[in-house]
Amino acid sequence: MQVEQTGPLGEESEPLGEAERPDHVDLAVIGLGYVGLPLAREAASVGLRVVGLDRDPRVVEALNTGRSHVDDVSDEDVRRMRAAGFGAFTDEACLARAQNVVICVPTPLGKDGGPDLAAVTSAVRTVAGRLRPGQLVVLESTTYPGTTEEVVRPLLEESGLHVGVDVALAFSPERIDPGNTAHGLRTTPKVVGGCTPSCAARAVAFYGKLVDTVVQAKGTREAEMAKLLENTYRHVNIALVNELAVISHELHVDLWDAIRCAGTKPFGFQAFRPSPGVGGHCIPIDPNYLSYKVRSSLGYEFRFVELAQEINRRMPEYVVRRAQDLLNTAGRPLHGSRVLLLGVTYKPDVADQRESPALPVARLLRERQADVSFHDPHVRVWSVDGASVPRVDDVMAAAREHDLTILLQDHSAYDLPALGDTARMLFDTRGGSSGPASRCCDRRLMPGLSFTGGRHRPRLSFGDGDGR
Repeated sequence: MQVEQTGPLGEESEPLGEAERPDHVDLAVIGLGYVGLPLAREAASVGLRVVGLDRDPRVVEALNTGRSHVDDVSDEDVRRMRAAGFGAFTDEACLARAQNVVICVPTPLGKDGGPDLAAVTSAVRTVAGRLRPGQLVVLESTTYPGTTEEVVRPLLEESGLHVGVDVALAFSPERIDPGNTAHGLRTTPKVVGGCTPSCAARAVAFYGKLVDTVVQAKGTREAEMAKLLENTYRHVNIALVNELAVISHELHVDLWDAIRCAGTKPFGFQAFRPSPGVGGHCIPIDPNYLSYKVRSSLGYEFRFVELAQEINRRMPEYVVRRAQDLLNTAGRPLHGSRVLLLGVTYKPDVADQRESPALPVARLLRERQADVSFHDPHVRVWSVDGASVPRVDDVMAAAREHDLTILLQDHSAYDLPALGDTARMLFDTRGGSSGPASRCCDRRLMPGLSFTGGRHRPRLSFGDGDGR
């Protein structure tokens, strides 16, 4: 049965407090973080009346006064959203008149290694308590295949309304990439899977207002799997090059040059590059949902994911071991050495620190009694296990003063050639100072070394053949 959109639903509810209650709402977004707020912005920009529900009163207050807490959404964006009628709330009564509800809440890992669905189930119960005939409900939170049908649908139907008959239910995986200016929400194809054909049609029609291309999956399980496939693919390939970095160092192979050469093949190869570990919510977290589902439902391990997790988790320890080796070559122990960490976010040119490998690197350095400082152009205050890490302001001066500088994130604000010439010792875990950008045919310096002031300064990179 085709689900038809109805008019305004329900009676007037109690005052909401944070913002003026709209009489009609096209979209309610639950969870106003890195996924939910860009979705709300895009919907408001095409003329939809949008409200947002978030449990953090500080987020709600900031948004209602025109201030953003998300890198990819500016204060000016929020002010335009407000002018278009957007309001943020902590009171679930804002859902009462919404024709479409999209759930964008976190799904962190639980103690059992599977997804913690507490925020999802709480949000769904909130929606179910105010569910009206004709509404579309979409889950965007990343989870394991089967969640929409096995968890979300039964909770919604406790309302007495039936999915595919009275209301529509779909899953559409988020594809937000913080800091990516080339591929935003509108230009990134949106995968949608419905519980029934009518649910899918309703969700496709809704997202068709917001994005250029909507891709309909066979069902919700296929849409859920698509998200996990995307990130598991990246997770496994990152683990491959990270292990190759370790191997290349021992074999005296310049892995960065090998990647550059392999990347010239016009088919059959996609370049991945070594790193001090994987960060963000997606890559280190999402593949665990799939391995959890395989273990719990099928009784055996997803071996590729388990191995990739093992390799990527040990990279921070490898960074510290290599740093210790470099200091030893200069006749200094790691104990008591001054170590400067550059870039503590999980990706370049954003402030997002979720699952950043900088945290375990700093923790391991401190355990070995190193004196650790940091700099990041996007982070003013940083702490490790509750203890603050001193921040330096003048990067070049600090690089001259510290015994070792470790580049953990290659923010565009860093002048890497200058750092290589200034630092006492530079350990580049991203290959920016010796990677493709600096590899020209007429360079006169040996890989792993920079030259300034009449002397060589050690410059170390993953897999950079520095053992030669």
